[in-house]
Amino acid sequence: MKKTGVLVVNLGTPNSFNKKDVAVYLREFLMDGRVIDIAHWKRWMLVNLIIVPFRAPKVAREYQKLWLKEGSPLMVYGRQLVDKLNGKFDDSVVVELAMRYQNPSIQSGLEKLRQANVEEIIVFPLFPQYASATTGSVAEKVMELVSKWNVIPTIKVITSYHDDDQYIANFADKIKADIQTHKPEHILFSYHGIPERQLDNMNENGLELCSRCPANNCDKGNKKRYCYRAACFETSRLIAEKLHLSADGYTTSFQSRLGKDPWIKPYTDATVEQLAQKGTKNLLVVSPSFVADCLETTLEIGEQYRDLFLEKGGQRFNYTESLNADDRWVQTIFDLLNREIKKNKLPQAAKPERNITDLSAINSN
Repeated sequence: MKKTGVLVVNLGTPNSFNKKDVAVYLREFLMDGRVIDIAHWKRWMLVNLIIVPFRAPKVAREYQKLWLKEGSPLMVYGRQLVDKLNGKFDDSVVVELAMRYQNPSIQSGLEKLRQANVEEIIVFPLFPQYASATTGSVAEKVMELVSKWNVIPTIKVITSYHDDDQYIANFADKIKADIQTHKPEHILFSYHGIPERQLDNMNENGLELCSRCPANNCDKGNKKRYCYRAACFETSRLIAEKLHLSADGYTTSFQSRLGKDPWIKPYTDATVEQLAQKGTKNLLVVSPSFVADCLETTLEIGEQYRDLFLEKGGQRFNYTESLNADDRWVQTIFDLLNREIKKNKLPQAAKPERNITDLSAINSN
């Protein structure tokens, strides 16, 4: 029986909320040419002379606010997720956690899989919507490292699952519970933003330049799979359908922009302000691009946007918790991975139910 390795990858986290560790993390993250896609020397000066010296102290204080007893939330949820996945697979599948930046590194995760003598590796980035700065960066790093091995196994990268039925249902279920609890007037889907130029750079795949694309094109059902903006709008639409939301009952926006260059619109802060000014009093925000809660969800949305909404006239603001290590989300990943495994005609790698002695029952599973 072939042995499959699975590398579950998230963005990354500093080793602690100490200012020095945060600075190390920010440098590695922001020096990635897929994250800040400008000439190396310009990027080096921007990151090391401007961004890190000024932002590291502030970001360190923010990490200290959300740090759990066991560590960074991203790390804690990641470990829980991988532990649960390993508990669902049999011995033919080994699952390891890695972070694109800092620890546990992609290199250490791959090395563990190599030592386990896997014959194929499935890389599962925890980014449902493809972007060059996230999934693309993970794939590039994996290929760079594995290319140095004498024996290179089959490598697969699950690049996008923004429209997967189970992923959509996972978020819809969480939002539905919050709708019942908080009775919001409006739902805002907020996704991590990227510079417009990064979509323009994808024109090699036949995509229309984002800067020339009609503002409402993505909202009207543009389904180009590797257009990040279109994928986000598609995710919102599919979740809204599950929840039976009307077209004017929800909005899609983009957060976390950095620098002065134009990023994909509409911006979340401007949208929150506009909703409040138009009379929305009770707002629920959810961020389906983050499958684990982190700085951008807990603090940027949960504090900054909440304060902005209340300041501009809103009265009630709530945020839907992310999927983290929920059992239904674990099952979704397990099913996505098993579909990939079965494409190579490998047997479904699930643990047999205990206390089953009927062979026909076992064979039917």
